[in-house]
Amino acid sequence: MSLLALGLSHRTASVSFLERTALDADRLASLLGDGVAAGAAAEIVVLATCSRLELYAEVDKFHAGVDELAAQLAQHTGLSLDELTPHLYVHYEDRAVHHLFSVACGLDSMVVGESQILRQIKDALALSQKHGTAGRNLNNLVQQALRVGKRAHTETNIDRAGQSLVTLGLGQVEQVLGPVSGRAALVVGAGSMSSLAAMTLRRADIGELTVVNRTFGRATHLAEAAGGRAYPSERLSEAIAEADLIISCTGAAGFAIGADVVAEALTGRSPHRPLVLLDLAMPRDVDPAVRELSGVTVVDLVRLAEVSAAANAAVDVEAVRAIVAEEVAAFRAAQHALRMAPTIVALRSMAARVAEAELTRLSGRLPDLEARDRAEIALAVRRVVDKLLHAPTVRIKQLAREGDGLSYARALGELFDLDPKTVEAVSLADPAVQDERITRIDGSDEGKR
Repeated sequence: MSLLALGLSHRTASVSFLERTALDADRLASLLGDGVAAGAAAEIVVLATCSRLELYAEVDKFHAGVDELAAQLAQHTGLSLDELTPHLYVHYEDRAVHHLFSVACGLDSMVVGESQILRQIKDALALSQKHGTAGRNLNNLVQQALRVGKRAHTETNIDRAGQSLVTLGLGQVEQVLGPVSGRAALVVGAGSMSSLAAMTLRRADIGELTVVNRTFGRATHLAEAAGGRAYPSERLSEAIAEADLIISCTGAAGFAIGADVVAEALTGRSPHRPLVLLDLAMPRDVDPAVRELSGVTVVDLVRLAEVSAAANAAVDVEAVRAIVAEEVAAFRAAQHALRMAPTIVALRSMAARVAEAELTRLSGRLPDLEARDRAEIALAVRRVVDKLLHAPTVRIKQLAREGDGLSYARALGELFDLDPKTVEAVSLADPAVQDERITRIDGSDEGKR
């Protein structure tokens, strides 16, 4: 099996096109299940954010995997392959690992350095685990990507370089309203992005904060946490009428804020009081017709993408790129070592069986041998086995780090006539068990016997 990454992002598609690929929770689950059921992959994780839709998969054959996964993407997004293909990119093996690690560090985000991607990757893995499409290989990969992302934010200044979409959006809002301090704000939605928006507004010393959500309980919970008030969705027009700034990110199908609702809210409002809507949803929450209303400004992901592209050009990310390169090399070495482990463990097991058989034969031929002598002979035989296996074990680990271990492992299998079924059975075992058994013969505890 080999790792494959297939997808599209703000780097290969416009925001308006990405909007057409947005999938709700049910369709994401369906994509995971259908991808595995169709034989496209043994394992699949889908990373879906406002700026990307990516599949990470363990596939048996590269070209067949690409074709089938692309077909699955087209089917579940409702696009034709002809529409979708020009925007797709494909990464294989080490390049796929490098891409995911870069994404986790925020290097591939619309806003370079943003850390919300770590939560999104974690959620993607949780969804795949829930539906049984993330096995040992992808679980290990994604968990490592999360660690790499956290390391980048801990060891570099990427946090200071990057901003969240909310912070970037507020910068655009203030170009219209001036400082948001003391203003009245409305947050539509109660998910993770809405929570970030509410807390960011509170830190900006917003004057009055209102939260509206389809589920009033969730709106109340967020409002209490952010020091604001909650309105039911039926009072959306009233909440808009009271606001200077609206941030919306519901993820709902259709427009959460229609032009008729905004027009109603503007009735009786001073024409000299501007209203700014920051639409962070994918697909968009705000009806495009709202832009035509007098005194209203809409800032959406299209505008933020343009602003971010200009800002990112000045961001120094070399330190993070160095971390990604280092971690990719370490991950590759670890994966190669895991591929070598079954052969070494099988070799150890075979040698142990031979040694135990000879000790049993000796016991039968010398039944009167003292127990102390018998124990000393057994220890000597086992030490000889360990010493003989020490050199090939160390060498195969060295070759694994260099990427040349597979041929060496196959040679050991041929030389010692190892049963391929035994090797395969070991490869399906818990890697932690393999590591523990290999440590016993790699010389790390030499002299302790």
